[in-house]
Amino acid sequence: MVEVGGVAADRLRSFVERIERLEEEKQALAADIREVYSEAKGAGFDIKVMRQLIRIRKMDDDDRSQMEAILDVYERALGA
Repeated sequence: MVEVGGVAADRLRSFVERIERLEEEKQALAADIREVYSEAKGAGFDIKVMRQLIRIRKMDDDDRSQMEAILDVYERALGA
């Protein structure tokens, strides 16, 4: 293993290349997700609402309950 300034070059190269591959995969996945949203929009679904729904579904039950309770308090405070 070649060391440059105390850094193992082969190991560093391996990490960098792995990260680069993952970044490429992430970009491909993002494109796929955009395509699904586009299909949903074409089918008449509201994309903003779908994104919010997905965000909510990612939350655990306690966090979701807490957010809903705070939202309710804020809505009542604003008379909504």
